[in-house]
Amino acid sequence: MGGQGLAEGKKNARRRKALICFEDESGFSLLPPVRSTWAPRGKTPVLRHRFNWKRLSSAATIAYEPDCSDAFLVFQMRAGAYNDESLIEYLLALRQHLGDRKATLLWDGLPSHRSTAMRTFIALQRNWLVVERLPAYAPDLNPVESLWGNLKSSELANLCAETIDEAEQAADAGLERIGGDVQLCFAFLRHAGLSL
Repeated sequence: MGGQGLAEGKKNARRRKALICFEDESGFSLLPPVRSTWAPRGKTPVLRHRFNWKRLSSAATIAYEPDCSDAFLVFQMRAGAYNDESLIEYLLALRQHLGDRKATLLWDGLPSHRSTAMRTFIALQRNWLVVERLPAYAPDLNPVESLWGNLKSSELANLCAETIDEAEQAADAGLERIGGDVQLCFAFLRHAGLSL
């Protein structure tokens, strides 16, 4: 699916008066995302952190009104990684958040997105949900990728959390900040080279 497929999905969403939703997952751990920072000359900053394998995963959806009047963020965090079962739970929570609104969901080709259980679930949700797959090897077409970059360059940058709960609080604060900034959500869309 190239640009033509994306355009067809947008027309379909407008005809259905559906929200256009981009979804993606990301992981966080106690290993800090290292970013450039300021320090006195000759004093190289040193990050000290406790390394362990505890992971936190987040699923996020940026939903855009088809007439470009609004955008909002829906996200969820959980311990461990997402699989088809937990993604189905996330989609049910998304539906509850959207109320009676219809949605066109665009996401990548993660195996959990293509599993038999997920295809069966999506087939049963046709009254409110249409799913379109983003092109393979094109993460730059998903505005949520910019969201992760923004979060990891701000609240999580160089964060040497003592516990996974501390990392979760920082991630939650960053996602709340991003979700409260409609213009930033539209900037992510423009950065992906997309328009509604």
